[in-house]
Amino acid sequence: MPEPVIITCAPTGGIHTPTMSPHLPITPDEIAQASIEAVRAGAAIVHLHARDPQTGKPDPRPELFQRFLPRISAETDAVVNISTGGARGSTTSGNTTGSPTSSSRRATWSSRTPSPISSTS
Repeated sequence: MPEPVIITCAPTGGIHTPTMSPHLPITPDEIAQASIEAVRAGAAIVHLHARDPQTGKPDPRPELFQRFLPRISAETDAVVNISTGGARGSTTSGNTTGSPTSSSRRATWSSRTPSPISSTS
């Protein structure tokens, strides 16, 4: 019997900008749709960074996450792993600023620490 596999998809990446790929989802609708498609294709986990919808640059403001997380949660049963920092150029002072409070299947952590700082089931 084959070994079980857990697939994680990171549709937005942490450092990417629209100049790097025309396929990078940047608006809340694009991020939600890319995540939903990834789950339908087999991903069990989606790792997400929010983006400024005007510039496409990574942006950890909770209100930006709230524009796509409810749709992903409503349309999938995926574990949603939101970024709390750790992207190139980020500072340690903002590691938890992107951590919204309404996702029931959220697991978040800082890439600067080896263990989860917050998880819910």
